[in-house]
Amino acid sequence: MAGELPSNDWRMVKLGDLGEVNRGRSRHRPRYAEHLYGGPYPFIQTGDIRLSGGRITKHTQTYSEAGLDQSRLWPAGTMCITIAANIAETAILSYPACFPDSVVGFIADESKCDVRFVEYTFRHLRRRLQHEATGSVQDNINLATLDRLVFPLPPLREQQAIACILGALDDKIELNRRMNRTLEAMARAIFKSWFVDFLPVRANMTRTQTGDPVRRNKDEGGRMKDEKGARSSFIPHPSSFAALFPDAFEDSELGEIPKGWRVGRVADVADVFSGKRPDVRYSEATEDARIPLWGGNGPMAFVPEPLIDYPILLTGRVGTLGSVFRITSPCWPSDNTLILRAKHEQAYEYLFLQLCRIDFSSLNRGSTQPLLTQTDLKAQLLPLPPSGLLERFHLIVDSLFLRFDSADIESRTLAALRDALLPKLISGEIRVKDAERVVGRAV
Repeated sequence: MAGELPSNDWRMVKLGDLGEVNRGRSRHRPRYAEHLYGGPYPFIQTGDIRLSGGRITKHTQTYSEAGLDQSRLWPAGTMCITIAANIAETAILSYPACFPDSVVGFIADESKCDVRFVEYTFRHLRRRLQHEATGSVQDNINLATLDRLVFPLPPLREQQAIACILGALDDKIELNRRMNRTLEAMARAIFKSWFVDFLPVRANMTRTQTGDPVRRNKDEGGRMKDEKGARSSFIPHPSSFAALFPDAFEDSELGEIPKGWRVGRVADVADVFSGKRPDVRYSEATEDARIPLWGGNGPMAFVPEPLIDYPILLTGRVGTLGSVFRITSPCWPSDNTLILRAKHEQAYEYLFLQLCRIDFSSLNRGSTQPLLTQTDLKAQLLPLPPSGLLERFHLIVDSLFLRFDSADIESRTLAALRDALLPKLISGEIRVKDAERVVGRAV
């Protein structure tokens, strides 16, 4: 085995050589007894690990004191490895937490290894571990599987350098992810203010009742100014666009809506049609297959040619209902999706956010599996504001989503670079100084 190592100071090791390896603990049955949950102790599940991107910074469940009594609180820095459900997914705890016996915990001996390097190594070994898990009644691995696993380990200082290189890419990806959460929250906040809570209308009503109208004009860039000439904030205050809104409501099929607006249907603002099954075989390994094939849950694989080359909205037609995707680059929506093409550019973002409010489960017409029909989707009611207001909303929110999409594209590029460097760095095929130059140019 030594002949396979890049230099004499590397060695082959097992995970147990580098620290403590043990299964999580959840002895209580039934596991989901209510008294175990709702307390102050984070409880990490396999799904949290799968979605973490390698660093656990949030969780969806907590343990009570009773939950902790039948479990174990693992320290921050523990590497979690899923051994059931989502096989061989890994992530490092950023805070103390509990997890069940479907997860193995690894506490690194810091004099022997950098836990970040070990986690990156296990990302590289994931397919190998998943292959060992297949074939049983329920796919899983166990401590014995991990104990048989042998992998190369460089000196500690080189481990740390490799982890820093790959971590710089992950840090930038995480920064983009956080920024995008903020950008989308801003877009949703404006939408809710204008088209759900109708705050500018209510503000106009208050001014009308108090006899204090606000005069508006536009600055050189076309953005609204108040009487003192101050520019509006990026998330507009209800008064910032007062002239675009009425000062009264009227009754409608949807309840109260701003006076002068009308109630329409999805079909009034979008063409709705089904996706199509690709005519060619598709594979991630095919060199010319770089167009994402979309299903109701998101991208599934790649195909050589696009079916759609203009901005669309996408939602599941069969199997999976409820997710709504904005897609602005060429793609191939599969036949288990429904496609919406806005009839006017300024309605694109408004339509997307209105679709996100639909309770798709109430539209399910399937018997053996969920099914959404074009007819039902087209018939969904929504308030239709004047075109000028939609245009102003489009100008504001489109700029947010453009920044969102740019960061998303950058993150996918950085992830591809990380995934290309990872096996080469942890095998010694590429050395640290060479990789530092590549990553330095990328971030």
